[in-house]
Amino acid sequence: MQAQILPSRAALVDRIALQFEYGQNLIVLLGTSGLGKSYMLETFITDKYNSFNKAFVQVSASVNDVSLISDILEQSFNSPLIDHDLSLSENFYQLLQQQPCEACLWVLDNARHLSEELLQELELLAKNSPITLYIMLASQSKLAINNAVEIYLEPLSSRESKQLMSWYFPNLPYDEDPVFSAFLNEAKGNPSLLLAWQPTEHVADIVKKDTVSWRIHLISLLIIIMLLIIGLLYKNDMTQWWQTYYQNQQSQDIDTAIPAAKITAIPRADKEVSNDNADISKADLPLEPVSDKSQGNVAPHKNDVPAIMQSLTRQAQQSAQSEQSEALPQSSNTPESIEPIESDDKESSQSKTSNNVSDNAWYLAQPDNNTTVQLLAVTQKKITREFIIRHNLSQRARVYQTKRNNKVWWVVTIGSYASLADAKSALSALPSTLRKNKPFYKKISKIKQEIARLDQ
Repeated sequence: MQAQILPSRAALVDRIALQFEYGQNLIVLLGTSGLGKSYMLETFITDKYNSFNKAFVQVSASVNDVSLISDILEQSFNSPLIDHDLSLSENFYQLLQQQPCEACLWVLDNARHLSEELLQELELLAKNSPITLYIMLASQSKLAINNAVEIYLEPLSSRESKQLMSWYFPNLPYDEDPVFSAFLNEAKGNPSLLLAWQPTEHVADIVKKDTVSWRIHLISLLIIIMLLIIGLLYKNDMTQWWQTYYQNQQSQDIDTAIPAAKITAIPRADKEVSNDNADISKADLPLEPVSDKSQGNVAPHKNDVPAIMQSLTRQAQQSAQSEQSEALPQSSNTPESIEPIESDDKESSQSKTSNNVSDNAWYLAQPDNNTTVQLLAVTQKKITREFIIRHNLSQRARVYQTKRNNKVWWVVTIGSYASLADAKSALSALPSTLRKNKPFYKKISKIKQEIARLDQ
């Protein structure tokens, strides 16, 4: 047996031997050029039937039938006397009488060059031989034989193609080499073409990547991307949560806190007085006594303090009234009737005592589960008084004092309701001038907590 044979070819050799065992004395191996028919025949005759008289003949177009007959019989018998005037079968029968033998195996390659007469002789011998005679022919095309088993030789698979080349070329390129891949595809499993590989000519500079590390890097990258996505989603959720929480806290604390300019257009009295001091006419002030140089004495200097304060107060009131009339909106036809805001003395006499002093004690006496409606939150106590008077809330509103951001705040609420439904009814009954400031509900327990901040 030859040193190496591919698994598919070894299986085919066993199949041919099995066909002979089943009684098929004439087998024809068909296949295109280069598929390894000759290699198969050499393997078969070397490995199988070692006890037979064997004859292996390479047929060519230049060989005649007489030479072929001589080659076959000389390899089957010892120094046979061949009559060239007789046919193959006649010479075979004659030699059997002279040199009896048990069995013969004839293998003829390139049988397509055999003549029709010789093919008929081989067919007759395979059928009528007095001894065991196995005849195996190899051809690229079908032969003019009727009673023969034809076996087709298939091309090599891709795996066996690489295996065959590895036997003859120890340093084959990697499978990723484009030149090597193209060569395998074009060879189409033909052994003769595969063995025509030229390592020095078909080489591409390529580095084989480590598939294991590549997979590890890919998995690591996917894990990192997944963690980044989870982190971004978590950050987005936390940002939204903090924004919502901050807005809720702000709305609970100072949602209704509005600038003082929106509540009243009256400027601060201390600023007006300070600004008007410069405009006071010298005629309103008492004149200083003139020195009597002729007499040598000076009249005593006296300041009329009550007269000065009266003049300052009168001019401050006039300036406040003029600026208030300019700040209020004017109608195109007739000016709106504006209720004058009384002075601090009149406010103190008409409003409740709880408006001048915070109602913290009243809130502390209320049940914790009660609910009130917050209307306003400002940092100036005067604005709360003006807000209550403007909206006629003297008998209903309550004011408590708290501290936020190191500042004292005054918060105006209305009512103390045992249920949220009553608070909602009271809120819906408020006039539109109060609802535009977006009042909201607040628990008495929350107000008590805010009042407690004053002691901190």
